[in-house]
Amino acid sequence: MTAPILNVMGLVKRFGGLLATDHVDITVKPGEIHALIGPNGAGKTTLISQLMGEIKPNEGRIEINGQAVDGLPTARRVKLGLARTFQISCLLPDFTVRENVALAVQVRRGSSFRFLADVSRDEALFEEAMTFLRKVDLERCAGELVANLSHGDQKQLELAVALATKPQLLLLDEPMAGLGLTESQQMIEVLRQLKSEVSMLLVEHDMEAVFALADRISVLVYGRVIASGTVDEIKDNPEVQTAYLGEGDEVC
Repeated sequence: MTAPILNVMGLVKRFGGLLATDHVDITVKPGEIHALIGPNGAGKTTLISQLMGEIKPNEGRIEINGQAVDGLPTARRVKLGLARTFQISCLLPDFTVRENVALAVQVRRGSSFRFLADVSRDEALFEEAMTFLRKVDLERCAGELVANLSHGDQKQLELAVALATKPQLLLLDEPMAGLGLTESQQMIEVLRQLKSEVSMLLVEHDMEAVFALADRISVLVYGRVIASGTVDEIKDNPEVQTAYLGEGDEVC
């Protein structure tokens, strides 16, 4: 058996009397897209934030490639191979597409933070930035200001910025949010092509995207994983249909 890149064991997070993460166990294997689905308020984003070190759990253990990261700050976890995208894009709108990715490359290299006055003159940074833009089909937009991009292109740029850190595991927080049909299909294709390069934990409400991409799915309801399995196993699970979609509905 291949050792998982991510191993989450018994993760608990309480906010006062609210149990936001209820003894969650999850693994992500190399080369896998593991989807995390559930209704609004199920605790999905809270779980992602714990994995990144932005929220401290009350109990449990998180391992990246077998190494416990409990207590490590976000920056250390990034160095160990984690990267995250957000529901709302976190980009620099007044800078170009290529400059946004070049800054991520610079940070990964560990050089002193020189910001764009120097970055704009560093051709090596820009050349490497272009390799990540090609991976997400944004080479055509390299010189555009981020503020002028469509919502779909901004989502793909955020993905390129995450890839520039050269992660082993991408934590994707609703990459399809706000996308139209054409943009969603484009994002699905980009993620499918990236699967051979990086494992992913995909938090998503778009079930068409989940079923198209996921190798395994875990269903989170009220902070608890109620089922985990393949796409077909989740579609056929009556507890999932009752708790997530409502009695009598079908996952299709």
